[in-house]
Amino acid sequence: MKRILTLLTFMLSTGLLYAQQDAQQSQYMFNGLYINPAYAGYKETLNIHSFYRTQWTGIQGAPRTMALALDASANNGNVGLAFQLANDKLGAQSNLSAYASYAYRIRMNDDGSSRLALGVSIGVMQLGISGVLLDPNDVEANQPIGVQNAIVPDGRTGIYFSSNRFYVGASADNLIAQYINVKDHAYILQPKPHFYFTTGMLLPITTDVLIKPSILIKDDRAGPTSMDLNAFILLGQKLWLGGSYRSAIKLYDKGNLQNNLNSQNSVVAVAEIFAMPNLRIGYAYDFSVGPLQGYSGGTHEISIGYYFKRNRSRMLTPRYF
Repeated sequence: MKRILTLLTFMLSTGLLYAQQDAQQSQYMFNGLYINPAYAGYKETLNIHSFYRTQWTGIQGAPRTMALALDASANNGNVGLAFQLANDKLGAQSNLSAYASYAYRIRMNDDGSSRLALGVSIGVMQLGISGVLLDPNDVEANQPIGVQNAIVPDGRTGIYFSSNRFYVGASADNLIAQYINVKDHAYILQPKPHFYFTTGMLLPITTDVLIKPSILIKDDRAGPTSMDLNAFILLGQKLWLGGSYRSAIKLYDKGNLQNNLNSQNSVVAVAEIFAMPNLRIGYAYDFSVGPLQGYSGGTHEISIGYYFKRNRSRMLTPRYF
């Protein structure tokens, strides 16, 4: 337990954890459903997506995350439906969640290529801690002996606009769980609301070369605000190459934070390939550039997406966003 607390204290003091309980991702720009329920049905075809992430390899108790998402559209693309499962572990703590999402997608032009979507998710989270993974030689007050769990309901909401060349979205999660008291479980963290804003565009250079810049801002009203700057290039409709720079930014004053927190977090290299027209495989590697540099072996993230293409589905934009 002392080693885990030391690790958490170190990460918090350097600003690398950013006080956010939500699992970190580096390939969210290829499936926005993980951060915004209004993304449901965006691809206008049945889509299965999963990813596995092991963060800060070489550090005991570092985060590990895996997730599976299924989404589709109905009513001629006017409705989006999705289901998600996710498991996140950090030291002795683990979170298991399941969400069902609904999005109402409003046509903004005649062919439906531009839409404004309003989405909502309802689900449950199982928040747990395993006492067997704590150090029994350093017993603390109320330290659990076995496994403690708290099951809480939760809700998410979001808005998402997209066209063939541009997208912008905003979302919030933990809207219900934040009001469910889990303090009876001494070692389980109380869920906090998180807010996301993302936008990006597609810039054609030639027929076979496209550039996609994007940005993501995350905030939980307590820790430092996090910003990802992303840039990708698409070659021959088959290969995405690019990367991200993740750091903290100061959008507004947070009196509870230290003034000398390090803002640097990581640099991310990403490669995504369409092995088949409807099969995408991706890999991301995060390089720590802040105080964890030299202590961590880096972060690995693998993602797979498969699209069940229909004759009338629009596959052009789903490849891009």
